[in-house]
Amino acid sequence: MKLPVNILFLAAEADPFVKVGGLGDVAGSLPLALRSLKQPASRKGSPSASSEHPAVDIRLVIPLHKAIRNQDLHLSSVAEFDIDHSQGKIPVQVFETHLNDLIVYLVASDLISNDEDIYHPNAGQDGPKYTLFSLAALELAQRLNWVPDVLHANDWHTALAVYALDRRRRTERFFKKTTSLLGVHNMPYLGVGAGAALLPFGLEPAYGSALPWWSQDLPLALGLLAADHIVAVSPSYAQEILTPMFGSGLHEFMQSRSQDITGILNGLDVERWEPKTDNALTANYSWGDLDNRLDNKLALQNELGLPIDPGVPLISMITRLDPQKGVDLLPDALPQTGDLGWQAVILGSGDPTLEGMMTSLEASFPERVRAVIGFDPKLSRRIYSAADMILLPSRYEPCGLAQMIAMRYGCIPVAHATGGLKDTIQDYADFGQSTGFLFTGASSENLATAVRRALHVYSQPEVWRGLQVRGMQKDFSWKSSAHKYFDLYVSIITSYRQKKLHKVKP
Repeated sequence: MKLPVNILFLAAEADPFVKVGGLGDVAGSLPLALRSLKQPASRKGSPSASSEHPAVDIRLVIPLHKAIRNQDLHLSSVAEFDIDHSQGKIPVQVFETHLNDLIVYLVASDLISNDEDIYHPNAGQDGPKYTLFSLAALELAQRLNWVPDVLHANDWHTALAVYALDRRRRTERFFKKTTSLLGVHNMPYLGVGAGAALLPFGLEPAYGSALPWWSQDLPLALGLLAADHIVAVSPSYAQEILTPMFGSGLHEFMQSRSQDITGILNGLDVERWEPKTDNALTANYSWGDLDNRLDNKLALQNELGLPIDPGVPLISMITRLDPQKGVDLLPDALPQTGDLGWQAVILGSGDPTLEGMMTSLEASFPERVRAVIGFDPKLSRRIYSAADMILLPSRYEPCGLAQMIAMRYGCIPVAHATGGLKDTIQDYADFGQSTGFLFTGASSENLATAVRRALHVYSQPEVWRGLQVRGMQKDFSWKSSAHKYFDLYVSIITSYRQKKLHKVKP
């Protein structure tokens, strides 16, 4: 196989350009990690070649959202074209910029760049702009005469690029060798309502396909139908989406595709999340000098008006306030541990009902609980560096980054054993391998039992420090995951082309 492998990577958001959720972290980090992979020297015949030739030529494509357009970026125009629509051709302009040595294309059109919101609460409102974006990304590759070996799309917003590719490569020579990979970051977000945009853009729903009848015009479902391979963002989540509980009604269809589904754990930007150099902290530290960490705890207690006590266990929760995250379990769980000494700080925003529940919890425990309603990245870093444990009672969690960040900062996770939480946290045991505490069954009682377990171990300082050190020494960098993605790319390219080669013509 030729190297480098050409990857067209599509996402609705990417840090640092725009970030709403975990997808932004992935799209801003994984392409960079892949770009840094080098070809084996033997490929080029010289010992120094591996330092000169990337194994992957990856191009990131994101919409030029209004929030990005207002930034002071150096953009150069690389393409202008029209996308067909039933109400007339839609002009599109594509700009190029760079993130380190990664080429980034930003797709602009009135439909995309004049919209105030990255995502609307109603996916139907986003259908036209993300359908346009998906089709424009394919057209861009042709205009650049840059043939992708793999189209790697993510979530429903770009899944229609996979669906459109499947149809176009049947008749268009340009895409005949392009295979597709669809990343699933959150299965329930199917793009319900966005299907109304299909026909105006010349895309037919998949009537009569293997999909359930109700899903045959949903963007994510269409991408799952058409993708040559599917990747979930953790090995456990790859298995969970095959079940009725987590398959969002598509579990039987997903079971039929189980041989084409892989789970690869998301990575963490370890340079960005580094307690030794994080300038948001009162005191920097590492696993070798954890005594310095105590200064952060004392400073946070003072900042939030909590009683200053270095010995009291400080519990945290840093999350989007959403039922998925199990936030509603907290008001019943914490009182069940009220006989034990603890303090708690909660940072997050979201569902107004859950925001009210958190402020009520503070009112019930004014000397022990602080609920900070809002989004405060610097405060979140101070909490990671100060808290003794973090609660992650998510009902489901495709991957999750909070537990990785927390462990890197010496904050012990107490988590529901699901998805990526189960894949990244080793439950407490006496044999010296554990990094946290897991519980099964998302209920207040089970969460309270896990917290009590953690508080019991906290009373054993040397054992607790062992948990911290093991968590801080875990390698959550993108390096390992990037190699797995590269191997997957090579595998699906090889498989697709072998199928094409051996396809029997009628």
